Amino acid sequence: MTIRVLLADDQTLIRSGFRVLVNSAPGLEVVAEAGNGRQTLELARSERVDVVLMDIRMPVLDGLAATREIVADESLAGVKVLILTTFEVDEYVFEAIRAGASGFLGKSVEPAELINGIRLVAQGDALLSPKAVRGLMNRFLAQPELSETTGIRRLDVLTTREREVVGLVAQGLSNEDIAERLVLSPLTAKTHVNRAMMKLDARDRAQLVVIAYQTGLVRPGTPA
Repeated sequence: MTIRVLLADDQTLIRSGFRVLVNSAPGLEVVAEAGNGRQTLELARSERVDVVLMDIRMPVLDGLAATREIVADESLAGVKVLILTTFEVDEYVFEAIRAGASGFLGKSVEPAELINGIRLVAQGDALLSPKAVRGLMNRFLAQPELSETTGIRRLDVLTTREREVVGLVAQGLSNEDIAERLVLSPLTAKTHVNRAMMKLDARDRAQLVVIAYQTGLVRPGTPA
């Protein structure tokens, strides 16, 4: 099945480059392009897209606001947002993940990494590199939001193994990495991740990372 992609960036030249790259990959197709956040929302609804490659800085409605609206719209429940930013970790990325984005990449990303990222988020995974996770950790150092007691209560719905798995997700490990660390099959690791997302009402792995740090399950400086 073809993954339908929407490019959202206010720079025509950048969209053109990404369009050529995405359309050259098997199973991917750019079905629409938007130059601002409001147009992105309209096209996401009308073109039945699977993944939005979303720039943050756009006129009319920026990428953060557009991401929040996509996530809040029940008719767009299957749409995944992959943030494209000038810097892999900047002041907006933390808010983008909290808004519901499934991950982010720098605009200087290698072609193969971009294509792989689109496929990953389309299938429900998150694109969070260890570098990106460190950026999220730094944001939590500056603005903790939940007390330790509140965090522990929220995690009561998880089994011991699920807590362990969520902690590893928050350190940037993939399902394969988690499976190797815990001596599990990749399928079993993915099952634990999916169950944790369901119990914690997390949209995807990216939001699991946010929850892990908000609740104190993982703290900045925790070794991977």
